[in-house]
Amino acid sequence: MASLSHNPSKKALRSPRSPRERDRNNGRDRDGDSGPQNTRNIKFARRTSSGRYVSLSRDDLDMSGELSGDYMNYTVHIPPTPDNQPMESSVATKAEEQYVSNSLFTGGFNSVTRAHLMDKVIESEVNHPQMAGSKGSACAMSACDGKAMRDERGQDVAPCECRFKICRDCFMDAQKGTGLCPGCKEPYKLGDYDDEVPEFSNGALPLPAPGMSVMNNNNKSLAMRNQNGEFDHNRWLFETQGTYGYGNAYWPKDDMYGDDPDDGLRGGMAETLDKPWKPLSRRIPIPAAVISPYRLLVLIRFIGLGFFLTWRVRHQNSDAIWLWGMSIVCELWFAFSWILDQLPKLCPINRSTDLSVLRDKFDMPSPSNPTGRSDLPGVDLFVSTADPEKEPPLVTANTILSILAVDFPVEKVACYVSDDGGALLTFEAMAEAASFADLWVPFCRKHDIEPRNPESYFSIKGDPTKNKSRSDFVKDRRRIKREYDEFKVRINGLPDSIRRRSDAFNAREEMKMLKHMRETAADPMEPIKVPKATWMADGTHWPGTWTVGTTDHSKGDHAGILQVMLKPPSSDPLLGCAEDKIIDFTDIDIRLPMFVYVSREKRPGYDHNKKAGAMNALVRASAVLSNGPFILNLDCDHYIYNCKAVREGMCFMMDLGGEDICYIQFPQRFEGIDPSDRYANNNTVFFDGNMRALDGVQGPVYVGTGCMFRRFALYGFDPPQPDKIAQTVPDPETHALRPNDFDPDLDVNLLPKRFGNSTILSDSIPIAEFQGRPLADHPMVKYGRPPGALRVPREPLDATTVAEAVSVISCWYEDKTEWGDRVGWIYGSVTEDVVTGYRMHNRGWRSVYCITKRDAFRGSAPINLTDRLHQVLRWATGSVEIFFSRNNAFLGSKRLRLLQRLAYLNVGIYPFTSIFLIVYCFLPALSLLSGQFIVQTLDVLFLIYLLLITLCLIGLAILEVKWSGIGLEEWWRNEQFWLISGTSAHLAAVLQGLLKVIAGIEISFTLTSKAAAEDEDDIFADLYLVKWTSLMIPPIVIALVNIIAIAVAFSRTVYSSVPQWSKFIGGAFFSMWVLVHLYPFAKGLMGRRGKTPTIVFVWSGLIAITLSLLWISISPPSGGQPAAGAAQAGGSSFQFP
Repeated sequence: MASLSHNPSKKALRSPRSPRERDRNNGRDRDGDSGPQNTRNIKFARRTSSGRYVSLSRDDLDMSGELSGDYMNYTVHIPPTPDNQPMESSVATKAEEQYVSNSLFTGGFNSVTRAHLMDKVIESEVNHPQMAGSKGSACAMSACDGKAMRDERGQDVAPCECRFKICRDCFMDAQKGTGLCPGCKEPYKLGDYDDEVPEFSNGALPLPAPGMSVMNNNNKSLAMRNQNGEFDHNRWLFETQGTYGYGNAYWPKDDMYGDDPDDGLRGGMAETLDKPWKPLSRRIPIPAAVISPYRLLVLIRFIGLGFFLTWRVRHQNSDAIWLWGMSIVCELWFAFSWILDQLPKLCPINRSTDLSVLRDKFDMPSPSNPTGRSDLPGVDLFVSTADPEKEPPLVTANTILSILAVDFPVEKVACYVSDDGGALLTFEAMAEAASFADLWVPFCRKHDIEPRNPESYFSIKGDPTKNKSRSDFVKDRRRIKREYDEFKVRINGLPDSIRRRSDAFNAREEMKMLKHMRETAADPMEPIKVPKATWMADGTHWPGTWTVGTTDHSKGDHAGILQVMLKPPSSDPLLGCAEDKIIDFTDIDIRLPMFVYVSREKRPGYDHNKKAGAMNALVRASAVLSNGPFILNLDCDHYIYNCKAVREGMCFMMDLGGEDICYIQFPQRFEGIDPSDRYANNNTVFFDGNMRALDGVQGPVYVGTGCMFRRFALYGFDPPQPDKIAQTVPDPETHALRPNDFDPDLDVNLLPKRFGNSTILSDSIPIAEFQGRPLADHPMVKYGRPPGALRVPREPLDATTVAEAVSVISCWYEDKTEWGDRVGWIYGSVTEDVVTGYRMHNRGWRSVYCITKRDAFRGSAPINLTDRLHQVLRWATGSVEIFFSRNNAFLGSKRLRLLQRLAYLNVGIYPFTSIFLIVYCFLPALSLLSGQFIVQTLDVLFLIYLLLITLCLIGLAILEVKWSGIGLEEWWRNEQFWLISGTSAHLAAVLQGLLKVIAGIEISFTLTSKAAAEDEDDIFADLYLVKWTSLMIPPIVIALVNIIAIAVAFSRTVYSSVPQWSKFIGGAFFSMWVLVHLYPFAKGLMGRRGKTPTIVFVWSGLIAITLSLLWISISPPSGGQPAAGAAQAGGSSFQFP
């Protein structure tokens, strides 16, 4: 275990920091940034027999006088001196990266950052060399239990000709000490054993670290400082003629490949322009035969509504003015709501991509790129989970496996999983997934598997050999299926495994405590105080949440945790062979993408901002570790169904004009939905209609998952303006710009106030912006990057970088910064996704909707009525919060287009329609009970207007189904659930929002009773599960009132001396309209085979009795003349109300 004041190491930080890091840290100290600053001093870490780690200062050790074997390691931070320089050895680099991938880093507020070397991450065997805890040879040094250094294939790396196996720490000790190999006692000759030869044929040159010249002249680095004593990056770049290193942009030099220097083009540019230029994406308009009538009907209905409402206002019903007043108010609001919903649908479009052109531009070998190294920008994929009990680890693991197998350059992909619960169960499940990926990912590449979620793939019904050309597919599939079944058993058995392991270790600790009490003659009646800890597979305490929560180990109180599960892969393919695995992977790339487990620090008293805070922590950690210019976020239950989905999105980002795209939103598709889609779970009207229409305006709204972001847009910057930038920067395409080049009001010295005090994070911003630019391969591209700029291999991870990532996920990091306000995911709303997208559109960015032929992603959705209502309640509550906040589209900037503004207005206003909808649903019943109607007489003009509006609505629905591709049944289900949710969840959201704004009271609508599904074998068993919730009361009342009103009005009309069938038919028609819309709701209350829960009958009876008594009190029976005569005659009579 190593303790770090700010920068980590293994057993001792014997590798000093690079000048680049020293410059950053020195600058941070000078600037006096906010946040805890740790001093450079000696830190000792003691690992006790119980697995606890105790840090002691030098004074503590001197006073104790104990220097026993318990003190396994220590860390010394040495001040930067000219002779304290890092080794430039590929052997040392590989050793450092191997150490980083085998260490669990923890840290946080006012705590030391520690790197805990884990020889064992999970109890099962780990084989892949990229993974933490992978098996390997032991160090040959006596009294050392470390593992020998290994290469990408997991083979031992021997830095000496004698092939003496040595671990990283012993190797560094030997080199810094005598410089002799412990085996042969001869000096190390590192230059002869560097196994990584720089490759310059691709037009990329390695960069010296800032502060070092090409010849490693340290005195020159000291001279390259500005007047403030800070390192002058621009001067260093000019004097060294270097290129950008980490990540890293490069423009090939003139005539590097024999090009004519007089043609005004450079090597890579000229080569690209020799080919005919082709766009990566196309915008396909809706056929005029469909969209023109659609727009015409919108205009006709708009005019018809105007005439209809005018007639209604002028023709009052004097007999029932109250009924007329309520109806006209509701109709005016419905007209306004329809306009807000309909106008943004006037410009729907379709888009298509060309993946072959993307491959030709970025992945094909060329004279300047003979190996075919990809020039695509990197992508960081985020997966968020919070509770392994509600979100099964197996589901999350399958999502991770689909990401690791994505069809994208392996070295360009980095996967991050955010465990907001800090659970050891999730940690070990992710480690198991990384271990199984060793077989699953090459299998998918070998046989072109789709989908690459193993659970979904093995659940497909049909012939698995279809379109498979390899003769060994059946044998490989059988083996991988057996391995996956064992993988599921291990995942499902993790809870019991962790519990048994923890019980065993806790029992051992109790025995030690008892022995200690006996030796010290303590009171035997005193209770044993041993914390019920949760233990990892290597026999140490889990630094996150324990099963039995305690201080520093509960869901809201634990240290930040970061584990590089899979270290970054090599830049060139690593082909497998027949002997390595149980499956023959000859000529198959066996590399795996980088995979990182992150659990941000949580402490009492801090507002951690739920999912938005977790996503922002991932943004910062990924910026430090991989800095992919694009970010794709997925929920833990949404997996990649189309392995080329990332390439589809990249076609838009890298195309002409793609520099002002802030995100690519993919439609959400779901599995496990009942065939009839009773509660409109697929939501196809929204995803295929509304979102497709917004794509023709300024872009779709962000809906929380399946979205590829431009990292630079998430940082709160405005879209680039090439004309203005060209006035201040002569040639912006040759290098990355500074942050204030995009935001003139941003003072570079005040970057910590916006982004926090991490200089590594601040330095990564212009690099991410540069790498995210489209390719400058066409004269029309005014703002791009040169071809070949991203072929430089990424730098290997070191302990210093990972320690910085731990610091940026601490709970204090966001204090007094703009994270959550301007930068990253926006805080303050339940629907943080909509607000985040709105802020980007409000700054002038645009978004794109990417509908692929094969669904890009698939996930799960609740099919139970109660769960569905609570899901809609959460969305509607967020919309109400948006309406009462500064994110209301009324307050939007001029950069927000008109139709886009109307769409965002509708997002905040639609829940309020529930107030008028509930009133309107009661109007038919009130009309039947009172014997009145909303109009005094059924005028012919009224019927004509009503018919015109209805026919236009039907025509619009048919044409909308035509251009959106949805089915009529799906459209009708959406209409039904609109009324169900509008009379239940939306109303509750409005009440909750008003109480929160006016009185500051927050109400949570939760389940009051639960029942278990009867048939566990039925995948749709949850559909018939009835869980009572207060949200069901309004629809039940509406249905009962309308049914009672129809019965009462029919009886009264039949027994009336002068039947008024016209009024009855009018009221009954609208009552039946309400009841037909509520049919799915009533069917959901019936449960399976008509087994309605007793609570439904109880509530129905109470509501019916209450309504009857209420009506009698409002309109008591009056004794008329016939009744009085009958009473005088001694008889009795019955009179309907």
